[in-house]
Amino acid sequence: MSENAIAMERTRPNIDLTDHAVTLVIVCLVGLVMNTVGPAIPLSDGFVGMVVIYLITMVGLLLTRFAPFYLPSVAWISLVGILATLPWTPGSEWIVEQAKSVNFLALATPALAYAGFAIAKKEIEVARHSGWKLALVACLVFLGTYAGSVLVAELILRLQGA
Repeated sequence: MSENAIAMERTRPNIDLTDHAVTLVIVCLVGLVMNTVGPAIPLSDGFVGMVVIYLITMVGLLLTRFAPFYLPSVAWISLVGILATLPWTPGSEWIVEQAKSVNFLALATPALAYAGFAIAKKEIEVARHSGWKLALVACLVFLGTYAGSVLVAELILRLQGA
């Protein structure tokens, strides 16, 4: 094995597939609820689509863990999804049809909420160390962004003659 390959193996994260599988089941259940409540897609349709997405994700995670070379899990999951939906892949039409019954915006909402909570925890620590100066800068940035948006909107409205 070359030195480069050995270095890549050392940087490969050790993925706990059981932990990821359980976490993905929870995420899929939350996504299924959001998919049913938000866009009002029937539960049975959304369930099959969610199972298909779950399986694609798990195959990508398995490849991340056991492939002879390392790629990040998002790359493997994307590749599996792309290959599974290519027109010449057997069963791709069925996979695409099932995935159509999952509203991806409904899936993004819980993920973005979680990301917001994760960022907020880190930001609280930064705010503790920065104090009132950070609050002042944040207020000025918000004010500037708002004023800039108002000016652009006003300019566009005036150019359109409204």
